[in-house]
Amino acid sequence: MAINLLKPQKYEDFEIVDGETKRVGAIRVKPSGVLWQPKGKHGWFGVDRATFAAFMEKNGKEQRK
Repeated sequence: MAINLLKPQKYEDFEIVDGETKRVGAIRVKPSGVLWQPKGKHGWFGVDRATFAAFMEKNGKEQRK
């Protein structure tokens, strides 16, 4: 008998909109890093996990839950 498994997604996409709900771009979160796609562009700009983590720790504001 075969075992059924849930296959996890390879990435998660989020659309970024401004205050008037106009598209600004998209963010794609992957296990290996984060990608950014500006409005009207077909390609993605990306950084690996380590680069993203260093950037956030240096420039990000600590958040409370």
